Amino acid sequence: MDVGKFFGALTGGSGLVVEIHLQPPSALSAGSPSANPTLVPVLEHTPSWRLHKNPFWRVKHPAKLVTTSPPVAPYAPQQQQQPQVYGQPPTSPYGQQPQQMPYGQPAPYGGMPPPQQQQGYDPYKQPNMYGSDTNSVMSTSTMTQSGMMMPSPGGNKETPLYIYEADGDVEGSVVFRLPPGKKAEHLGIKVQFLGRIDMSMGVHEGRPNYDFVSLSKELSPPGILYQSETVLPFRFKNMDKEFESYRGRNVSVRYIVRVIMERKFLPPLTKEQDVWVQMLGTEPSHHEAIKMEVGIEDCLHIEFEYDRKHYHLRDTIRGKIHFLLVRIKIKHMELAVLRRETSGEGVAAASTEAVQPSPQQHHDANSIFTETQTLVKYEIMDGAPVKGEVIPVKLALSGIPADLTPTYTAVNNRFSVRYFLNLVLVDEDDRRYFKQQEILLWRKELG
Repeated sequence: MDVGKFFGALTGGSGLVVEIHLQPPSALSAGSPSANPTLVPVLEHTPSWRLHKNPFWRVKHPAKLVTTSPPVAPYAPQQQQQPQVYGQPPTSPYGQQPQQMPYGQPAPYGGMPPPQQQQGYDPYKQPNMYGSDTNSVMSTSTMTQSGMMMPSPGGNKETPLYIYEADGDVEGSVVFRLPPGKKAEHLGIKVQFLGRIDMSMGVHEGRPNYDFVSLSKELSPPGILYQSETVLPFRFKNMDKEFESYRGRNVSVRYIVRVIMERKFLPPLTKEQDVWVQMLGTEPSHHEAIKMEVGIEDCLHIEFEYDRKHYHLRDTIRGKIHFLLVRIKIKHMELAVLRRETSGEGVAAASTEAVQPSPQQHHDANSIFTETQTLVKYEIMDGAPVKGEVIPVKLALSGIPADLTPTYTAVNNRFSVRYFLNLVLVDEDDRRYFKQQEILLWRKELG
């Protein structure tokens, strides 16, 4: 007895392959990087809570634009056929030089063969939370001379991560592939669109998943697939995507396109594809500076001021620190940006509490979990200050080697994400004096 055929029949192994192909968003809003409807923003990786080791990572990986129109073939001039003299080697139409590319397109690498890319360890290639690798979209696209990213002619193994807005339609197609001579019997095929808050990463009580959006459409009635390739289009229209996509330490927000094929005497065959959603914020009409006086009685008195409280994700924080009284020996001063994720049931009340920074904190009484992460830390003063000294502050959020998100406040009453500026003074005895100030982040453009 052939064991392979037995297990193939037991699992319904007919060689069926299911693929989900999402169409890029059809239009861009006014706040998007380009007004051209054939260009859509695409992410090079799936954003997450992890930090990147390279401090210049954000500069090297800006948001890309991908085209939705087919690539145009490069122009090649007509070449005249030259007669070949017997007994002599064939000549190039451009003289005795080796055959190269047409006019205006020199051979890459100076005519030498391209270098072989090593398949070694990449410290910036991080595994996806959902089981796949966060490969760069550059591996599935080719770069034209104008810098525009085009789909590879040989097909993509990794789907580009397009950015959808809150009111954008989600459409695409489901492709079923069968080997020649095979068939697949099913009891119906349907596609679902789910908006889910996934809390399975943390040790939370209650259900690990909460679906706030659930739509389903039938793609095909019961039948048999005979063709080697069957394409079933789908479209989810006028959906209200309430929250942004988010991947945190203990919680995540996912939008999923799921295909389900019901089978007789066998478990259903499922395939999922994540959809990334971002929402543009609104700039506050009035910016008010933050000004506070803190210190230790008769020892230290400082006044710090930041230009405003609301910043977009690529903004620059400016301010100054004024020393009014200094009677302790200060060694240096640091400024850090903290991200605090609070997750659990009833997180709305817990998010308003002042929590001291630490790598990880648990509130078992209310099943509230708090993760505090230091995104970046700079030393802005070295040495002891004197009375009346003013230290300027300038911090570019776009230079932080992390995926910043807008400030989330009690999303579905299950989690919050807040950002703080942490000012720390260290004296000669390594005692630390700190003061935190919350800042509110908002998204100005997609990407």
